[in-house]
Amino acid sequence: MLSIQFPNINPYIIRFGEIGITWYSLSYVIGIIIGWRLCIYIATKYKLPITTRQIDDLLSWVIIAVIVGGRLGEVLFYDPIYYINNPAEILKTYRGGMSFHGGLIGVIIALLLFCKKHKVQFLLVADLLAVCTPLCIMLGRIANFINGELYGKVTTIPFGVIFPNAGNMPRHPSQLYESLTEGLLPYSILLYLALRTNALSKKGLLAGIFLVAYAIARFSCEFFRVPDFEAFGLSSGQLYSLPMLVFGLFFIVESYGIKTTNHKRNKR
Repeated sequence: MLSIQFPNINPYIIRFGEIGITWYSLSYVIGIIIGWRLCIYIATKYKLPITTRQIDDLLSWVIIAVIVGGRLGEVLFYDPIYYINNPAEILKTYRGGMSFHGGLIGVIIALLLFCKKHKVQFLLVADLLAVCTPLCIMLGRIANFINGELYGKVTTIPFGVIFPNAGNMPRHPSQLYESLTEGLLPYSILLYLALRTNALSKKGLLAGIFLVAYAIARFSCEFFRVPDFEAFGLSSGQLYSLPMLVFGLFFIVESYGIKTTNHKRNKR
């Protein structure tokens, strides 16, 4: 049986005991910084009703929401019994264990509060973040692969990977599948729509497309990934993605019925 031995990659870039800079944390930092600059670029280029200073402030809200929401989502959605018995482990985010769905809920709550404070349109900000988020997902899934976690099911495909913590059978590199389908592909589509079409004039359209694209990609990739748990014949990731699909379709439909202010493009 052909297979690929998992590359010997240290999950830590720099390490001091149990604390250090990991590829996982670096992926979040790089993704958030690029997303922040991209939001400013899009808002400035198309003269959207949100200022650079407001986007700078938004960055802080998003960072806190991702960390708190993502970690609490991991604790509550996936392994609550373990964390109840080991509460000190909750704070050890440097070991990984961040739930995307929990992070998404955290960001939505943060956006509602941010928009109320700054008096900006929720769907406008949601569309901006929707363009940037898939890049963070792509980098995060690559970091999952480096950590040898969230691996796939046993397979006979020639590029199956033998992960060190998953026995001696080759498995689907599902982290890389997700990096492409949840990250790179929707990022390319959303970036094109934002920069080359009038999608920004339809409030909620880009946010809806992101939710639908992620839900479909995650639902599909879960067939290759070892599930955290299963219920009703579906994995946890599939179950948690269904509400995203519903809300995403709702946003897409509503975006074509909402009267919006036209934002003229800068022609150079």
